[in-house]
Amino acid sequence: MKKALIIKHNILMALMIVSATAGIQFHASAQNDKTILGAGSTFIYPLFSKLFSEYNQKTGVEVNYQSIGSGGGILQLTNKTVDFGASDGPLNGEQATKMGVPALHIPMASGAVVITYNLPGGGSNINLTPDIIADIYLGKIKQWNDPRIVGINKGVNMPAFPILVVHRAEASGTTNIFTNYLSKVSPEWMSKVGTASAVNWPVGLGGKGNESVAGLVKQTPGAVGYVELIYALQNKMDYAKVKNKKGKFILPSLASVTAAGNITLPADSKIFLTDTDAADGYPICGFTWALIYQEQNYGGRSLDRATKLLNLLWWNIHEGQQFTTPLNYAPLSKQALQVAERILKSATYSGKPILK
Repeated sequence: MKKALIIKHNILMALMIVSATAGIQFHASAQNDKTILGAGSTFIYPLFSKLFSEYNQKTGVEVNYQSIGSGGGILQLTNKTVDFGASDGPLNGEQATKMGVPALHIPMASGAVVITYNLPGGGSNINLTPDIIADIYLGKIKQWNDPRIVGINKGVNMPAFPILVVHRAEASGTTNIFTNYLSKVSPEWMSKVGTASAVNWPVGLGGKGNESVAGLVKQTPGAVGYVELIYALQNKMDYAKVKNKKGKFILPSLASVTAAGNITLPADSKIFLTDTDAADGYPICGFTWALIYQEQNYGGRSLDRATKLLNLLWWNIHEGQQFTTPLNYAPLSKQALQVAERILKSATYSGKPILK
């Protein structure tokens, strides 16, 4: 089943490239109303693959989701070529301005961004601190046997091996989460690089999507990268424990991600979960949001199509949450669910609420 999903994903990506080359534009309004179009986050792709397969079996509604990165999903929603985008970071001011009309952020689940590495002769689940992670990505720490790394990993063989930094090559919500974290824990990172879905990386090699970053790290001795937890698990890769704000080295897990999200959410749900105050919380994690236009009557869309989209997203945040835990995503908390429900109920068609 997993192999089939990967093949289907590769076919969809190939078709998208061919279509773009041929100058063909696909508009959501032109599609069969039984097919919902989505694009964006690779962070959430393993979960979405399962959710949309289950929803299709239950309702007959197909969901064509392109795992192209959060930036790509936002762009396609802006161009109105998809029904929903998926992003691991909220819209910034420029992106919101380009959309021109209000867009809703509906949280789907939360997950961990892990620091994965390929360290010949080294240990699994090594310790890393916020300053060390920042300095690796700033290019200041260049060797695995750097005294600062050795000092927090007593008894672990840290070989004299060069560090190859791997990062995302495209606009990415995973990058948004990671750079938001680095900006909170490193003043130097904040001043020199900052937080965004795409940044000017001081060092390193870029890979497109969580899949590519995981592949590059796995194939390259000495490499270090950041990916969503499920990609590290699926590829049987080592990943680090990270020191949190309370001074504990925390292994990314369902429990530590859930702990990190145990916070008060704003009404629009737009908040990062990084550098949490929770004592047992993993510090590099965040939400993935489904992004839709608040007013759904645009571009010739039918009320039936808009209703199918809203019903899909409602199912995702309710029945669909049972599939989060087996794939190492944290389900929505009770508070997050209530916020998501209110946001979905604010979606309209010709000014009238779609969901009652």
